[in-house]
Parts: sequence; C-alpha cells; structure tokens
Amino acid sequence: MQKVRTCLWFESGGADAANFYVSLMPDSRMETVLAPDAGEPVMVDFTLAGAPYQILNGGPHFKLTEAASISVLANDQGEIDRLWAALTSDGGEEAQCGWLKDRWGLSWQIYPQVLLDMQAAKDQAAAERARQAMYKMKKIDISELEAAFAGS
Repeated sequence: MQKVRTCLWFESGGADAANFYVSLMPDSRMETVLAPDAGEPVMVDFTLAGAPYQILNGGPHFKLTEAASISVLANDQGEIDRLWAALTSDGGEEAQCGWLKDRWGLSWQIYPQVLLDMQAAKDQAAAERARQAMYKMKKIDISELEAAFAGS
C-alpha cells in the first residue's frame, strides 16, 4: 500500500468507477474495498497505470470539479480514441483541448506525448500553430496537430 495517494470524493458508485478505471489501462488493479455492514463500499483503494488512488463514497456534501482531474499521456491516436470512447460512454461529456468528464463527473485530460514534444520545440511559431489547432479540438487529433505544426 502506498503511503500517499490521491483521494477522490464521490457521492456514490465509487467501487463501480474504480473497477471501470482499472479495466482501461495496464498496470492497474483494485486493492482494498471497505464496505461496512456489507453495504455500498465507503472507501476504495486502487492503482491506475501505477499511480495510487482512493475513492471515498462520501455522499452529496462535495462535488467533483475540473480543479482535480486525471491526466493521461497517451502513446498514440489509437490509445486516445479508445480511452475517449470508454470515458465518454454512458453519459460522459466531451470538453475542449483533450478534456472530458466521465459518467461519474470525474474530469480527465487525454493528450499525446507528441503534443508535449511540439510545445517544447525550438520552432516556437510551429509550436504556436499546433497549440492553436489544439484549442479548436475536443478529442485531440494527432494528424491535425502534426499538420498545423508543419504549417500545412
């Protein structure tokens, strides 16, 4: 068990969410599910792509906001497409620049390594073109970023 982990406050359904999340990425697993009196779990500890998380089913007192999100650095367009489809299914919502909310209201950022590489490029005019292209996107499209970066 990791000493430090991010805790996400859910109204309810945290165990279902955690099970769904660990199904999406390698190096993910459920760890501890605390369910007093055999009711709905109150606390769920899990690892998502090697990062430790915890979900507290704490009721309606606090809401998830974009102020806390899970950021995923995708390897390629296929991974972006797969995660985007899964996380926006069943009531998820697309947002701008690679952001989305899943059906539980948790915000995610799904973006490719190539975008970071473009932003760190010495050619800052090309980096700016890629950034401006990203601003027009919801789900990130790598081929559109590459075209903007190249100036075509």
